[in-house]
Amino acid sequence: MGIARSSFHADSAAAADDTTLLEAMHAIKDEFEAYGWRRVQAALRQVGWVVNHKKVKRLMREHGLHPVLRRRFCRHHRQRP
Repeated sequence: MGIARSSFHADSAAAADDTTLLEAMHAIKDEFEAYGWRRVQAALRQVGWVVNHKKVKRLMREHGLHPVLRRRFCRHHRQRP
């Protein structure tokens, strides 16, 4: 063929530029602040982005898109004497 095998798998410049993906992730996190990487990835898939979960986790970690943890109300039970 005349081309190196590694050049077939090389990332394009469009794939390396994650600004539009990050904008979509920020929009999701602004609307749903308690979403973790699984829900963010599912929301991205609904919008039309097909992204690996490792990339979603890495970008969320690098850009501080941590989910806000919600505590459920839990009433402590009294111990019987």
